[in-house]
Amino acid sequence: MKDASKNFIASLKKQKHEDKFLLFLDNVKIIKDAIANGTIKPIYVLTSLDQLPFTYKGEVYKVDDRTIEQLSNTKTPQKVLCIAYLTQHNVVLPKTNFLVLDGLQDPGNVGTLIRTAKASGFETIFLVNSVRKQNDKLIRSSVGAVFDSKVYEMTRQEFIDYAKKNKLKLIMTDMNGENVFETKIDDLVGVVVGNEGQGVCDEIASLCYKTIRIPMKAGIESLNAGVSGSIVMYELNKNKF
Repeated sequence: MKDASKNFIASLKKQKHEDKFLLFLDNVKIIKDAIANGTIKPIYVLTSLDQLPFTYKGEVYKVDDRTIEQLSNTKTPQKVLCIAYLTQHNVVLPKTNFLVLDGLQDPGNVGTLIRTAKASGFETIFLVNSVRKQNDKLIRSSVGAVFDSKVYEMTRQEFIDYAKKNKLKLIMTDMNGENVFETKIDDLVGVVVGNEGQGVCDEIASLCYKTIRIPMKAGIESLNAGVSGSIVMYELNKNKF
């Protein structure tokens, strides 16, 4: 373990400000799982502890608690900080039901949906014109599930081309659709959840062969995207647990 110099710490602060692709992870479990899964490429690991609480073969720098606090994105960080890049992977065709998030910008909602997708057996998530998966709040709200799932970022046109080329079967959520608790769904489908304000865009909606809804009492127009997407995923996969 090396002692971090003032110049080294200053350079990290500059990188944090300038490099939007750089992750600053301060949750020990998330760091440990992401390293084990090979979904991040650590650049530096900093700690104010005398020994790391997990196995890491790279270089570790000793810093004080204040440095961890200054570089962390949370108010009460743990005493370890991993500075890393996401590992890039080629897009692989889904082998299970999958999730498509069209234009979702709330990182809390997206993180919740990624976590629920993992819990529901939806192993692949497409982020289409949505918040970046490097977003710190997204990572925290997914409780690290973003590092343990196949999460692919695409533009709308990229996804449309990919869906057409691979003949993906898609269904979408909308208040005018069939009751999700009564409808029959094919074995392998993608559930498209749209932006809460605008819904699913017309181009992707035209690719969906079915529209489903969650029945609700009168007076409630819609549910939060994170809630509605989660209910639909659990319902579609409830017999697979």
